Amino acid sequence: MTYQPATISDDLINLPKFPGWVTSLRPETLEDVAFLSGAALSHLHLVLSRVDLPHALLRDRLALRAAEACVAFSGRPERAGELRDAVHLLRPGDLPGPAGETYLAWRRAAERPVSIKTLGRALPAFEPGQIAGWLDTGQGMPVARAAMVLEAVLTKAPRSDVPALILADIALAQALGWDHLMPLLATGLKRADLRKQGDDLRFACYRSLISSVLEAVRLSVDLARRAAHLKAVAPKLRAKGAGDAVKMFLTRDAMAPSALPLTDRAARRLCDRLVDLGAVHELTGRDTFRFYGV
Repeated sequence: MTYQPATISDDLINLPKFPGWVTSLRPETLEDVAFLSGAALSHLHLVLSRVDLPHALLRDRLALRAAEACVAFSGRPERAGELRDAVHLLRPGDLPGPAGETYLAWRRAAERPVSIKTLGRALPAFEPGQIAGWLDTGQGMPVARAAMVLEAVLTKAPRSDVPALILADIALAQALGWDHLMPLLATGLKRADLRKQGDDLRFACYRSLISSVLEAVRLSVDLARRAAHLKAVAPKLRAKGAGDAVKMFLTRDAMAPSALPLTDRAARRLCDRLVDLGAVHELTGRDTFRFYGV
């Protein structure tokens, strides 16, 4: 007897749905959450293997969500809109403030392939050797390794929630063979989880990934659909530089018209045209200082 090899659809939007039993079961033991989070990560790994997924855009959107979670951990009120303002409205010489620094750290960590050099840019308060030492702390299976790195950083630097979570996500990515960090842990953890240790912390990390991976898969499919539509309408755009602008929209969570490679007037007209075509959305609800995103 021969068996048909397992295949997945070439269409990202029609990938098999996230297994319902992963989220419907109520895990009570460390073994339960370890198994379920492994199933979730395996499904995400399939999704991330798709070449038609806008990977950079996905990472940038997840970085915003991770930053939002970390800002909430610190007790600050800023949410996605304020974080975008803190970064995208910066002028030369301006300081982004604590919330903006958090968002910038996540964006810088996620935008380039993982290396000690790129991490130094995202986490300038720490020496490269210190970062490398923490990443070497993690041993064992991917999520357990990430939890060990998280615990090691927070033990040495208890107030460094953002660096600790970034390095934990990097340890996870390295263990799974991903070239880039995928911001996952922060969005599923609770503030109290960051003070846990040992098996309690591992349990929290496993549990958090079940929910955060589900959201990442949903976001992936949504962004793939939106990116496909943007590419489909791109030939209708006549403005010089429109092609480069479309590429920028496919890599960044939000764009100000002034950041596009067009004149101010042409950039605003292009954004309005893309909104009319349903290819991008205006994200602020304001009449001025607007941002647009897929």
